[in-house]
Amino acid sequence: MNKLVLRLLRQHLNRGQLVGFFVANLVGLVILLLGIQFYQDAAKTINGSDRLLPSDYIILSKPVQSDKLFSRGATTFSKDEIIGLRKQSFTKRLGQFTPAKFRVTAAIHFGIELYTYIFFEAVPNEFLDVSPEDWTFTPGQTVLPIIIPRQYLGLYNAAFAQSQGLPQISEAGISRIPLSITVQGQGREDVYEGRIVAFSNRLNTILVPKSFISWANSQYAQGIEAPPSRLILQAHNPSEPTIGEYIRLHGYQIEGGNTAGEGMAILRLIASGVFALGLLISLLSAYLLMLSIYLLLQKNTKELTTLLLIGYSPRDIYRPYWLLTFSLNALALVLSAGIVLILRSLYLAWGQAILHNLAGGSILPMLITGLALLVLCATLFAWAIRRRILNLPAYS
Repeated sequence: MNKLVLRLLRQHLNRGQLVGFFVANLVGLVILLLGIQFYQDAAKTINGSDRLLPSDYIILSKPVQSDKLFSRGATTFSKDEIIGLRKQSFTKRLGQFTPAKFRVTAAIHFGIELYTYIFFEAVPNEFLDVSPEDWTFTPGQTVLPIIIPRQYLGLYNAAFAQSQGLPQISEAGISRIPLSITVQGQGREDVYEGRIVAFSNRLNTILVPKSFISWANSQYAQGIEAPPSRLILQAHNPSEPTIGEYIRLHGYQIEGGNTAGEGMAILRLIASGVFALGLLISLLSAYLLMLSIYLLLQKNTKELTTLLLIGYSPRDIYRPYWLLTFSLNALALVLSAGIVLILRSLYLAWGQAILHNLAGGSILPMLITGLALLVLCATLFAWAIRRRILNLPAYS
């Protein structure tokens, strides 16, 4: 590198401007890269196998569209709607809730007698989150296995039992309580011995084997298969934005809300804001550096023109200026990446103390983004400085 060009560079170099650029660029890169890394870590926690927010399974239904107190409008899914859902890229599996089309009552006898109407539904076995051993039914069988939501038992123990002075029941104990299930329809009435064999955390309904529902609907109802009013969808990624867009477009509703999707939408919004802020600060700092370099070139116009006239090439002249900008940007990137990794270790340690399933994501997207910005800035600065040198009177 020619000593004359370096001497010209140092002669009018404003170190205060360079320090200002470096600090601004460092702050912008820290904000930008920290936003990217935090998004990766949070997305890993939300969507990982041990995710913070629940699961890949989404229960779909249709809202009742009526201004009246009661409505008889159909809220079932047609075959075309089911086929349309199966074809979507976000759908991994799709199942139907099959409801009982007959009257069901249940009675419990354990010192006192409780009697109530209940409902039965069935889903394909692959959508169950439990695998009880006796989850079968054949015609003529008198014992009917039942799965109930775990929250039903919790509500009974926490609210109903205490307020009514009734005994509380454990999960192990409720399976030993005799249930009398009376099924009525089509002029028939039969009594089955109900037995609770498992508790579901996923499905908020009273489940019986699908074989029982299919057989009982043909015996106690008209036997006509009605279209389902609820569907269970297993998504490849429950936080995918297209799921919410598709559901809103078709007027469906998600029972309980798509927590993972909502969490990821909020996370994307926050990450986008942080990314935009960091990028804006970095661009402004790069603009400041470019103005400083242009000012140096302007102050040295006479000397640089002389160097061109005596035989120096434009490459020899612009290389020191480009190396100055590249070195400052590279140093800012290295320091910002180090600061981000330190901050990441702190918030991961804090998060794991609260959420034991918190898992960090990959740091590659953060590093790749930083390197891409460095290459982009180096390319733009090289083009701008070379263009300015080529516009000097001696060269043009």
